[in-house]
Amino acid sequence: MEASAGTALYPLHRCKIIYLVRHAQGVHNVEGHKDAGAYLSPALLDAQLTPLGWSQVDCLREHVTKCGLAKKIELVITSPLLRTMQTAVGVFGGGNYTDGVSASPLMVEGAGHSGRQAISSLNCPPFLALEACRERLGVNPCDKRSSITKCRTLFPAIDFSLIENDEDVLWEPDVRETRESVAARGMKFIDWLRTREEKEIAIVSHWGFLRHTLNMYGKECHPTVAEELGKQMLGSDTPTCNFPGKDVDEASKN
Repeated sequence: MEASAGTALYPLHRCKIIYLVRHAQGVHNVEGHKDAGAYLSPALLDAQLTPLGWSQVDCLREHVTKCGLAKKIELVITSPLLRTMQTAVGVFGGGNYTDGVSASPLMVEGAGHSGRQAISSLNCPPFLALEACRERLGVNPCDKRSSITKCRTLFPAIDFSLIENDEDVLWEPDVRETRESVAARGMKFIDWLRTREEKEIAIVSHWGFLRHTLNMYGKECHPTVAEELGKQMLGSDTPTCNFPGKDVDEASKN
């Protein structure tokens, strides 16, 4: 019997359970569906969630709570873009924040024109923002993040300590990051995850980043695993998670 390429065995104590979450519907998804040129609009800088996006967040929060997943996750890692941070704290954060509580809120009231109440940082895992799991960089203003100074104001209890620069020095207006570069960045991110002590980690990121990373990672796996990783992410084909812009082209899947 010949060994299958990409087959590997790991001791259980070396394994992690990673929950991958794509952000909920953003305003750029809606506008980009109407007109692909909208992705170039400065008005969509660091795009926030839509009301439907927040409804999707609420549905996922209910699911992870009912199934017990919320109590298992030891760390939430999020892209430092507004739509991913809103999704992360909305799904995995504490309940509504109460004034007078000593702990800082995960999200202040109305952050990113959300119209939502502040979200507590109590009774939930720690949150860590990381540049490595951002969407494909460059050209589209919706993929340019706000300053970390502003992010800390809106999301006081998220840890931004691993982000070196206050302003977004990675995003360039005239240069779009290649798919190969996104995949390579994703593989480095996975290698970094191996160094973490936490065993169950939720990652809130973007369609492009997750797609290119999983496709690259699949090349090192058994063919049956690679096939699974290459499938559309949960939500792409389900009516409850459907939203304009989800299946038009890659630009609309940010």
